[in-house]
Amino acid sequence: MLRSLSIRDYALIERLEVEFQPGLNVVTGETGAGKSIVVGALKMILGERASTEVVRTGARKAIVEGVFEGVDEPRVRPLLEEAGLDWLPELILRREITGSQSRAFINDSPATVHVLKQVATHLVDLHGQHDHQSLLRVETHVGMLDGYGGLAALVQAYSEALETVRALVRKRDDLAAREAELARQRELWEFQIEEIDRTSPVDGEEERLEAERRVLENAERLHESTNSLFEVLYESESAVYDRLTVARNEMRDLARIDPEFAPSLSELESAQIAISEIASFLQDYNARIEFNPERLEAIRERIGELDRLKRRYGGSLEAVLAYRAEIGEQVDLARDFSGALTRLADEIAAASRTLGEAAERLSTKRREIAARVEEAVVSELHGLGMPRSRFEVAFEQDVSHDGLAVMPDGRRLVAHPDGTDRVEFFISTNPGEPPRALARIASGGEISRIMLAMKSILAKSDRLPMLVFDEIDVGVSGSVAQSVGARMRDLARYHQIITITHLPQVAAQGEAHFRVAKDVVGDRTRTGMRLLSEDERVAEVAALMSGAQVTDAAIESARELIIQTV
Repeated sequence: MLRSLSIRDYALIERLEVEFQPGLNVVTGETGAGKSIVVGALKMILGERASTEVVRTGARKAIVEGVFEGVDEPRVRPLLEEAGLDWLPELILRREITGSQSRAFINDSPATVHVLKQVATHLVDLHGQHDHQSLLRVETHVGMLDGYGGLAALVQAYSEALETVRALVRKRDDLAAREAELARQRELWEFQIEEIDRTSPVDGEEERLEAERRVLENAERLHESTNSLFEVLYESESAVYDRLTVARNEMRDLARIDPEFAPSLSELESAQIAISEIASFLQDYNARIEFNPERLEAIRERIGELDRLKRRYGGSLEAVLAYRAEIGEQVDLARDFSGALTRLADEIAAASRTLGEAAERLSTKRREIAARVEEAVVSELHGLGMPRSRFEVAFEQDVSHDGLAVMPDGRRLVAHPDGTDRVEFFISTNPGEPPRALARIASGGEISRIMLAMKSILAKSDRLPMLVFDEIDVGVSGSVAQSVGARMRDLARYHQIITITHLPQVAAQGEAHFRVAKDVVGDRTRTGMRLLSEDERVAEVAALMSGAQVTDAAIESARELIIQTV
């Protein structure tokens, strides 16, 4: 939601700080007071093109800043990170416009207007004069339908099946493109395989050979040292073992006198056992020492062969073996290229049928949901002053000989990222007129009411946190106006709403009521906006009902109208 909006030196606004509330925020004011200026400023931080003419006369630059909270992290964070911007739970969007240029900032870091606009599409849906109207973007219609029907699981299953087919197609295309390379490289690879196989390296062999080489090269020293150590520890006249025996016996006598010596006696006995075991090991090792120049030479030659392979094929024995496995696969592929392509074609055919089945399940469910959406939207439109309207959800599928989705009936369809269906909303607002594409309807008021109807039935599934309605109630009055206000209040249970209105029936529904006013200070005109108190709110609704002359009866009627909405 938009927590606050700060505007400085923008058009007639000198300085404005507004704290918006959750729920329904209504904005009223006399014609020409500057309500459209506030909306225009909001558009700046949504990535709209900036005109240098918006800078207030006498000022160096205009600044508009919005602070958003409760941002959809899974959607917005990747956009920021891709642009090299930091993610923060509180999102600050800012535009600065001078007489020659405009700059954009996200979380106080410079950003492009393109990124600003991308981020804004996940924050705000602004309705009025055909701006930021997601309903007019045909590509959003299928998502609205899926959201209403709770079809996320079917869409996910389709997406996974599509990715499987695409991965296989990429593999096939890569293989087909490599046919000439495989044929050209085959002879070289076969020579390299023969060379590696002739040496027959074994994983871990190098470490074992190096260890054996060190022993053979140092056989004489090992023989002398183990013999000397055995003498010192066990066999000489003053051997360590014998001296420990003397010490052990003396300690045993002491322990008989005072048990406090018992732990030390135990340690001496353990030391004597350890010396005995070490001496046995040295004697055994010494007996096993082999003086074998022939074996040493063979090991050196084998290590040399392995080193030559390493220099040619990767720097390590592990890399040599990995390369051997890789080129072995390539040679097998070159020998059976047509067979590999055939097997891939079979895999693609099977995966395409699986994709077609997933697409069919999704499409069938969408058509069921579409009938419910059509009925629900028409019902909503009747209550919004469009009683003769017809609403249709149109489906199209593109048949293509190279379509990735093979349907159960055998048709090959183009597989779009979200299904094989192209979905578009059609409407007729006049009797006798056939439904036309929603995007071609001329009346902004009609589009806004259609959008309000759609938002009302899609509210729980729509992930956009904030909606802005710029006088969408133009041309309605009486009970229809009452219905428009009630719909907005209901919608505000799921979204933050800011609506600019001239209807008392809508204004009375507000949970926070702001008034835009224009005044003259000295020789300068200024536009301001502030939150009204309860009494001021009643007076403002009364003014909307009766005009400039606010009577006691109008005040009472306004109070009753507000009470009715609570």
